[in-house]
Amino acid sequence: MSDPARQIKLGMFLRPAGHHLAAWRHPQSQADAGVNFRHFVEVARTAERGLFDMLFSADSATANAVFTENGLRRMHYVAWIEPFTLLAGLAAVTTHIGLACTASTTYEEPFSLARKFASLDHVSGGRAAWNLVTTGNHTAAQNFSRGEHPAKTQRYRRAREFADVVLGLWDSWDDDAFIRDRESGIYFDPKKMHTLAHSGEHFDVMGPLNVARSPQGRPVLVQAGASEDGMELAAETAEVVFAAAPTFEEGRAFYSDVKGRMARHGRDPDGLKIMPGFFITVARSRDEAKEKHAYLQSLLHPEVGLALLEQRTGLDLAGHDVDGPFPELPPGEVISSRATLIRDMAMKDGLTIRQTWERIAGGRGHFDFHGSPSDVVDVMEHWFRNGAADGFNIMPPVMPGGLDDFVELVVPELQRRGLYRTRYEGSTLRDHLGLKRPVSRYAT
Repeated sequence: MSDPARQIKLGMFLRPAGHHLAAWRHPQSQADAGVNFRHFVEVARTAERGLFDMLFSADSATANAVFTENGLRRMHYVAWIEPFTLLAGLAAVTTHIGLACTASTTYEEPFSLARKFASLDHVSGGRAAWNLVTTGNHTAAQNFSRGEHPAKTQRYRRAREFADVVLGLWDSWDDDAFIRDRESGIYFDPKKMHTLAHSGEHFDVMGPLNVARSPQGRPVLVQAGASEDGMELAAETAEVVFAAAPTFEEGRAFYSDVKGRMARHGRDPDGLKIMPGFFITVARSRDEAKEKHAYLQSLLHPEVGLALLEQRTGLDLAGHDVDGPFPELPPGEVISSRATLIRDMAMKDGLTIRQTWERIAGGRGHFDFHGSPSDVVDVMEHWFRNGAADGFNIMPPVMPGGLDDFVELVVPELQRRGLYRTRYEGSTLRDHLGLKRPVSRYAT
């Protein structure tokens, strides 16, 4: 028997041409996907047809995210439609699917970010979510008049205060603050407007926000950090975590750790949905799925593989033997939790540099699996039922074909086992995720 109150949640992790680094070279991909809005509309509608909880658009504040010019010129993820603008457009051509995107606490300001996401929640009818990141790419600093990228501990101190300011601004107005009484001429009740008057280490923000309280009460707050600082921030503030776990054991350990931290922040573990990234290649048979994966791997240029490792680890690998052992990461605070995952995987399995980039060319440190629909759902069910996931952030290898395969092959099998919805039962992202509408901090 299935439990309707606890079913698998699904996010669709949007990358223009697909998640495999060679996706844009695949004959069935959309090579100009980064600037092709019609392509994004097709993908969003397919995900909605598959009853996904949300689609998630990642972002970066820099195109120059790799060290080598040769690697950069072969990368398809260097120029794309800015995600917030994209989601505002997709809100008009979808009706149910949640709309989440990344915005950086290091290179944004709380007031303007709070205003944009509250507006998106209104435009979409309650489907907005903010993925809070602190930005790992050091080259981003050069685009914001800064000499150096802040150290990790500094970024997370700023992020915690940033989140507190944004959450406070989203409570600027009570739900019934706007009377709009034509006869009396009273537009709003001043007693239901709240001025934040925040003064802290990084921000001085008066408020109130000049956007009414949004349909969800506030947009859903998403987080993706796996470091000690990131997990603590997630346990305190996040409602969804897009986790990276290359194995079930690591996924279960992360799940237990983050959920276990929530009690000391006065939070119910059910108020946080942990959704590991799953890079899935699916076909009607196991052999066909392996053939699909092998073909994509054959399209991967070595310069791109090397560039990926450099971007993900912060290492300059020029001069290293690519068929030699993966080098140790240097000590430093800017190295991300994803870099540590890659290093640990390479060391544990004794991988060379080349084998490491081949291993992460699709999942980039996330769980990587290819198989039949039954194979895929077996793995998802195992993670879901055994304390490693509340759902998954699906990473199709190629767009739109990889997403089509998932919706046509995997979703029916999930539904057959009672693990997944057969229709949307609510209208907001919080409805889909089973998250409560938050009460304002000013409520009596």
